Parts: sequence; structure tokens; C-alpha cells
Amino acid sequence: MGSDFKAIPLIDISPLVEKIDDPAMAGDEGLLDVVRMLDDACREAGFFYVKGHGISEPLMTEVRDVTRKFFQLPREEKLKIKMTPQSGYRGYQRVGENVTKGKPDMHEAIDCYTPIEPGRYGDLAKPMEGSNLWPDYPSNFNALLENYISLLRDLSRKIMRGIALALGAPLDAFEGGVAGDAFWVLRLIGYPVSDDIPQEERTDIGCGAHTDYGLLTLVNQDDEICALEVRNQSGEWIYAKPVPGTFVCNIGDMLKVWSNGIYQPTLHRVVNNSPRYRVSVAFFYESNFDAAVEPVEFCREKTGGVAKYEKVVYGEHLVQKVLTNFVM
Repeated sequence: MGSDFKAIPLIDISPLVEKIDDPAMAGDEGLLDVVRMLDDACREAGFFYVKGHGISEPLMTEVRDVTRKFFQLPREEKLKIKMTPQSGYRGYQRVGENVTKGKPDMHEAIDCYTPIEPGRYGDLAKPMEGSNLWPDYPSNFNALLENYISLLRDLSRKIMRGIALALGAPLDAFEGGVAGDAFWVLRLIGYPVSDDIPQEERTDIGCGAHTDYGLLTLVNQDDEICALEVRNQSGEWIYAKPVPGTFVCNIGDMLKVWSNGIYQPTLHRVVNNSPRYRVSVAFFYESNFDAAVEPVEFCREKTGGVAKYEKVVYGEHLVQKVLTNFVM
């Protein structure tokens, strides 16, 4: 969180999406303009909108629509894919079961993770082993979301290539042992109208103030409902107002460690004061599950020569959070 920003920057990343994988375009001025804007956004706000990302607005809308249809089902239907420790903490959670800093969040959600085969990471991933739980209805839910996840994985990889260049690193710095096999998380989230929650269970926060765990988050949020808030350096909460057809992006804890604090994640929260139910679909692009992330040498050199953060094994970080995030 680098400044007293009053608004979140909007970046047209189409030159990056079109050219970042072409070695002949390394010096392209349009691409380098996007890289400079990413650098400014990551230093100043830790948040930015992206347009020109190549994912169609109808698809973004359809993903929110099927999410809303699922949350409109009777509770007993939703509980058919209930999250449990036995499911690897995948599946549906009711309002108030997700906890941020000890307080229940006023949202319901489906959590999905990269499938983990038993034994793949030894004991490290044992609590999260398994496959995702997809509902039977809407009938296109599984196929639609699998395609959407594939597209967002590739988009995130391209944005991280731009962020690597913004830091002065090689284009592929976040590939290989850092994020060449990037773990991903998808949260499909519904924020009820507060009047629809029993008084004794109600709080005023849809999701408490937090930073994200990984490298990069892309949020596909409902149009016309202001609820996502981002805190600037002065402690003011700035709305991430919906901009149709864009993703709201923010950087996470692993990028802070890797960059030795050059880029800092920004506290954000959700407060749904709207009279309408709000849907948000958040995609988290992380490092490799077993990556040991630490301040990289050239970032240490830019920041006084000393590592400001200890080495973090991403999977340990995630499992610790998951095991304390839910009341079931």
C-alpha cells in the first residue's frame, strides 16, 4: 500500500495479452506502456482494473449468473456439496462459516482449488487433497467453470509476465520453480441483503479486511453494486466501483515476499449495503504449491540489500489459513 490513492487505475492490457508471449515483441512500445502502468499500479495502490483482457463480457456475466442460480437453490440442495475436512475444504459453505480475523463473514460461497492427488506433496498438502465438488444444477456449471478457470490461468500467467518486467526481472521469472505449475483457487461468493440474515447472526461485514495469500487475484464482480472497498495509506476506504467488462486485480502476500516489499498487498473488505444480493467470483493465481518463496536477490539489492521477509512455503501458508478460516 504505497499512497493515498483516491481511485483505482484502469489499464488496457490488450498489447500485453497479444504480444507478451512473442519474443520479437520484447521492445514493443505499447507493451512497455502497459508494463509501466502495471508498475505504477502495484507500487501506488496494489489494485488495478484490467480491460482488453480477451475474456468476453458475456462469459463473465454467464459465470456470475450460474453462481447466482446455485445460491438461489434451497439450502438442502446447496448442502449436497457441503465443504468438510473430508472434502479437502472444497465445496459449499453457509453464511457465517467463513471467518476473517475471528469474525464471521456475511457471505456464502463455493471454494474450489487445484485438484491434488493423494501423496503428491507428501504431508504438506494432506488436509487439502481431493477434487472439487460441482453441483448438479445448474447443469452447465462444471463445464462452464472448468473453461473459465483455464482462460483465467492463462490470463494471469500473462499479467504476471508483465509484472515480472515491471520489477526488472526476466519475462519468465514467475515460471519454473516459482509458479510454473501455479496453484489456483476459485471462490464463488454470494453476499445476501443484510435484512435476509437473522438478526442474531448478522454483522455488517460481508468479508472482513484482509490481504490475499498468493501472487495475483482477478475479481469478476456484479455490475452496479458498490461493495468492495480498498484501504489507502491514510486509512480511507476507497470503493472499487464496478466497471463492466473488467476484472478488478490485486496483488498478494507471495508477491510482497518475492519482491522484498517493493510491491505491497493492500487491505480490502466487502460491505454489501445494497438492497440486492451481490455475486462476486474471485480467481487467485498462486505460486507452485510447494514453492519456497523468498526475496529474490535483485529485489533485495533494490531495497537496501537485506531480506525483509523470511522464506515462506506457499502450501504451508495456505493450509494454515484454510485450517483456521472456517467454522463448520
